[in-house]
Amino acid sequence: MSAEVLHRIQFAFTITYHYLFPQLSMGLALLVAGLKTRERFWGDLEAGRAADFWVRVLGINFAFGVVTGVPMEFQFGTNWARFSAETGGVIGSTLSQEGVFAFFLESAFLGVLIYGRRLGATLHWFSSLAVCFGAWLSAYFIVATNSWMQHPVGAALGPGGFVLRDLAAVELNPWQLWAYPHVMLGACMTGGTVMASVGAFYLLQGLHEAQAKLYAAVGVGSALLAGLCLAFPTGDGLARTVAKDQPAAFAGMEAAFHSESGAALAIIGQPDMDRGRLDNPIAVPRMLSFLTYHSWGAPIVGLDAIAPADRPPDVPLLYYAYHIMVGLGTLLIALMLLAALHLALGRLWGARWLLWLLVLALPFPYIANTFGWVTAETGRQPWIVEGLMRTADGTSAQVSSGSVLFTLLGFMGLYGLLSVLFVALMGREIARGPAEAPAIGKGR
Repeated sequence: MSAEVLHRIQFAFTITYHYLFPQLSMGLALLVAGLKTRERFWGDLEAGRAADFWVRVLGINFAFGVVTGVPMEFQFGTNWARFSAETGGVIGSTLSQEGVFAFFLESAFLGVLIYGRRLGATLHWFSSLAVCFGAWLSAYFIVATNSWMQHPVGAALGPGGFVLRDLAAVELNPWQLWAYPHVMLGACMTGGTVMASVGAFYLLQGLHEAQAKLYAAVGVGSALLAGLCLAFPTGDGLARTVAKDQPAAFAGMEAAFHSESGAALAIIGQPDMDRGRLDNPIAVPRMLSFLTYHSWGAPIVGLDAIAPADRPPDVPLLYYAYHIMVGLGTLLIALMLLAALHLALGRLWGARWLLWLLVLALPFPYIANTFGWVTAETGRQPWIVEGLMRTADGTSAQVSSGSVLFTLLGFMGLYGLLSVLFVALMGREIARGPAEAPAIGKGR
């Protein structure tokens, strides 16, 4: 196996594992801020108790996100030295802003949020807003970095690499304007689903009834709203952006082997790369053209119109990743809609089968978010900077495949131990449950 492939596998493994934590942190940060606001201005003691419990969960999750995120910074130098040298003048700006403006804000006020009850209700409430703002600002700069790789703007390629010409253009990238809300809504889906799952688990066990009902209600409502907005407008807008700016990626996502007008939307099928077709398709006629361009007869660019060297190298992976993301997202929306209807009718608490479905749904948003990023990163290949720099030209040329494989195995072992520790700590917090003492209501 070549060093380039191993570089990609190692980076994919470490960043996929790392992103398990930020997506929950970003989703929970918003929900905690909402609970704290309800406590501060409406005097809702149960909301305050709920916020205290989920802040403990958020603290553990944030710590593991930091531990697994640090290696990502080093891998830009150890695995992708040529990419870093060429693009550092651009991505260095956004990544440094993430650290200086966002990460420090989030981490500092998270400490206040965890230990600052004695500082008063107002400061404690403000710290929840600061944590949420810091987490979401951090994500903005990181997604802006990725969006520039997907759709490079605001920079020029010179003899010494990319030169930043317009920072505002990079941070207000048209790709970013759809990608960022889509990513954040995915995080909200994770946060809401986890909260609903824990609430459903407590109800099934007959524990913490008042708190469990609050978790389930807030979780189901937020997950449903996030899921609907993930589908439209952000999912729709991002898909149309991909079709416009990355036609090769779009063709691979839909397994559109041949260009045609009035293209069908394939719900399921198996890409046959040897014959250049989709086997056993279940498709809706002309629907892909309509969803993409709002015209039943609009032309869709197929893989046959893309130079072989510029096509995604693994179309089946791209196709399946995209369809797993969409499929799981659709199932989650349906589940949350069903739960919301039962909640509105006052039947959710007695529907044990539905509570079990909410518990079992806990891993689904993680899987959907992961395959969403697989879609984005696989679709951009063979480019590391779309249309300007190929992935093969961005690796660390002096790092051998043996060295990468050795460190990859080391990461796998270390992250395996971290997984055991994380599950143990989270299991302990869920077993402890929310504090029995009433939280502080209104106050100065």
